[in-house]
Amino acid sequence: MLLFMVLTPSTMLPLGTLAPDFSLPDSDGNTVSLGDFADAQALLVVFMCNHCPYVIHLKKDLAALAAEYSARGVATIAINANDRENYPQDAPDKMAEDKAEFGYVFPYLMDDSQETAKAYRAACTPDFYVFDKDRRLAYRGQFDDSRPGNDKPITGQDIRAALNAVLAGNPVGGEQVASMGCNIKWRSGNEPDYFG
Repeated sequence: MLLFMVLTPSTMLPLGTLAPDFSLPDSDGNTVSLGDFADAQALLVVFMCNHCPYVIHLKKDLAALAAEYSARGVATIAINANDRENYPQDAPDKMAEDKAEFGYVFPYLMDDSQETAKAYRAACTPDFYVFDKDRRLAYRGQFDDSRPGNDKPITGQDIRAALNAVLAGNPVGGEQVASMGCNIKWRSGNEPDYFG
């Protein structure tokens, strides 16, 4: 029997949306809030997890991009909203291992209630959001057009273009292509209205 992975696109939250607030525990047991990054010139929020092939494909490059742009005043935050009871690969200890292995310079947060994911209308892993210094949504979409198995190089060109525009105080130009990946693993009965 062949198994097919069901791909889910980003919901493409409306541009200009104010970044929804949150206060979530990270993989080290600290509480992290949106307000902790008030001084950042731009904010990159990524909904991701440990086991999704589409996230695994980008982990090393996402870590490098976050480190590079951190020096330019960009804060990156990763949020894992998956149901960890049914997906133990996404438990906090595994998140801490991922953070150490890939050298994430950003907090990796747990959204156990899944309310933060719903506030951002996050749908897939990975799902990317770039907010400007006023925390208005300037970009939502793909990292780049590389996918597992399509042999295109991982460049981060879409996220880079968005971050560069925001840092320069300019609108993000060009088409914004929805991110694509595995659906967020919602707890049974907790699925949002935009799921399915």
